[in-house]
Amino acid sequence: MSKYSNVAHYQDFSELEKILENSSNTVDTDKIRRAYKFAEKSHGDQKRVSGIPYILHPTSVACIVAELGMDTDTICGALLHDVVEDTPVTLEEISKTFGEDVAKLIDGVTKISKIPFSSREQQQAENIRKMLIAMADDIRVIIIKLGDRLHNMRTMDCMPEQKRRDKSLENMQVFAPIAHRLGIKTVKDELEDRSLQYLDPVGYKEIEDALLMTEEGRDKFIESIKEQILDKTEGSIPNAYISGRVKSINSIYRKTFMQGRTIDQIFDVFAVRVIVDNVSDCYNVLGVVHDIFKPIPNRFKDYISMPKPNMYQSLHTTVLDKNAIPFEVQIRTWEMHYTAEYGIAAHWKYKLGMNNSDKNGEDRLSENIQSVKKMILDQLETEDVTDIAKNIRNDFTENEVYVFTPKGDVINLPHGSTPIDLAYIIHTQVGHRMVGAKVNGKIVPIDYKLKTGEICEIITQKEEHPNKAWIDICKTASAKSKIRQWYKHEKRDENILEGKQMLEREFKRQGINLTEEESEDFFRRMLLKKQYNNMDDFYAAVGYGGVQLWKIMPRIKEEYQKEFASNIEEIDVPQAPAKRHRATSGVVIEGADDVLVKFSNCCNPLPGDDIIGYITRGYGVSIHKRSCTNVPEDISKSEEPERWISCYWEDEVGEAFRSTLQIKATDRTGLLADVTIKLSNMHIFIHSLNSRETGDGKAIVTATIDVMGKNHLRGVLSKLSDINGIEEIKRV
Repeated sequence: MSKYSNVAHYQDFSELEKILENSSNTVDTDKIRRAYKFAEKSHGDQKRVSGIPYILHPTSVACIVAELGMDTDTICGALLHDVVEDTPVTLEEISKTFGEDVAKLIDGVTKISKIPFSSREQQQAENIRKMLIAMADDIRVIIIKLGDRLHNMRTMDCMPEQKRRDKSLENMQVFAPIAHRLGIKTVKDELEDRSLQYLDPVGYKEIEDALLMTEEGRDKFIESIKEQILDKTEGSIPNAYISGRVKSINSIYRKTFMQGRTIDQIFDVFAVRVIVDNVSDCYNVLGVVHDIFKPIPNRFKDYISMPKPNMYQSLHTTVLDKNAIPFEVQIRTWEMHYTAEYGIAAHWKYKLGMNNSDKNGEDRLSENIQSVKKMILDQLETEDVTDIAKNIRNDFTENEVYVFTPKGDVINLPHGSTPIDLAYIIHTQVGHRMVGAKVNGKIVPIDYKLKTGEICEIITQKEEHPNKAWIDICKTASAKSKIRQWYKHEKRDENILEGKQMLEREFKRQGINLTEEESEDFFRRMLLKKQYNNMDDFYAAVGYGGVQLWKIMPRIKEEYQKEFASNIEEIDVPQAPAKRHRATSGVVIEGADDVLVKFSNCCNPLPGDDIIGYITRGYGVSIHKRSCTNVPEDISKSEEPERWISCYWEDEVGEAFRSTLQIKATDRTGLLADVTIKLSNMHIFIHSLNSRETGDGKAIVTATIDVMGKNHLRGVLSKLSDINGIEEIKRV
């Protein structure tokens, strides 16, 4: 029996009226009734695929949003959300009859009514962008859309199998993460569970059966826990309400099938939830629970003092009963509980019920909504729309870390975030001026993955100059977008030149040959579709990373082949001299072609160094400096002289190489910061940077950086030598 079998698939207007009667919200029932009559008349004899009268679908969606505690206009919008798309009714009629707010909500839902996952990736991404624009304008739009999607999932059995799977995957990738970020747990859990039922019916059934088998024992166990807590809190903590809850099937699925664990190994399959009147009682209950049961180390989380980004607040602790059975206890107030279950939707209910003097509640509501809108707008800044769905999964999902600033502020970040992400969340200018970071007082690489509880300090300089390589390092869409925007506006001429060169190289590689006139005409038609005004705008977008060539080249080549098929001819590639064979990474291997090349870590050769290759077993050719200690002085006398091979650098290598420097200097405050700032001013990418005292008033700073070759390195060493107190710099 399904966990959600008790949820009615279709609900009529009488059930909506019952929900409104039992609600503490004050709504305009006459307006809602008029909206229902209007929708009923507009849809007329229309039927769902299942043969059910169509009007029952919008009525059911209205029931969902009403249960979430939404206001009059949102409920009216839910009742009318399909009339503009599926009937002759216009938005103007809606606006005149029900007001501009309702019309705007319906317009927003109509624009995002279809996001076909099985269609082209670009089309899906454009539709997701429309959805986010509608959300940013009014969060209630997506709440109606989530209700629409949830009811469709409840009635999905009549649809073809492929469509069920497509919609389910779309839920997992887009709608469930958005529901989570808005804090609407009831919708998120049901969307995920119903989607999993179609994506992996066998795995879903296994978990469902396992939960049913333990149902009787679970109920007895939870009752026993409730009695013990109530017995200890009675008289000291008034009005404590205790209930049991079961983890969602999808959450169990992720921990069992995806992490290779059994249900017995999951501590929080079953949990007890304690709801009290105020925050101080939450901590009092925590003390009682830890007094009765043995807490499991490192399983306590205080989301009251450090709320999740979606406004969730509770105390979580995992404990053992006298039989060593682990279970989770969640402790929260009633307001926290409503927020945990209904998220932002609960705050409409809260706002409707508060009096004019409750300014704190109103301010908190506005602050929460603005934070979500900012998050949405960060997604919209993504120039490549095909990245939006990926950004939603990255930025909206549950895996979060909590990092402290030196001032004690708590910043929530997606799992895997770096100091770059933190810098841009603090402020755009902090990100642009960042040159390094300290975690718990120690310098860390900028690609360091932040962990919960760490204190991260961002080191900045006066001038703005983010590094373009950061785009591939940072995690959040916001940081990536702001770096691209800086390069877009500040380095336009450089971007145009670089983009043009990148495109020419790619055309040459793909065998695309166009005259200047043909190229201009060809791209004029292509750019209309890509929404660039002229070629310079397009070149600039390629240069700063707004357009990624690997994504668009298949389409360009396809159009080229259609239009210039007669121009396509076999390219006569001149044969290289017999002894000159190019491998990868700008190294020419004598007597070998298409060989995998790797640079040995023992000496880190750079372009300009005298080099030699060693043929490894199964790993291509390893390149060493000729002066490396691992290279025999006399190759002919080595054990396997035939494995040493001549090689040399190409004239133009054009890529960065890793080099490690050891800097000896007078030990002083600010030494590391000076080194970091100097390297940043030269736009040098830093892989790692650390220092140690030598005990004689000196310090050794070790820096691993990217340089373009030996000549470039000489310039870097010269600039570093200008730093006060530097005595010696050598390459190691």
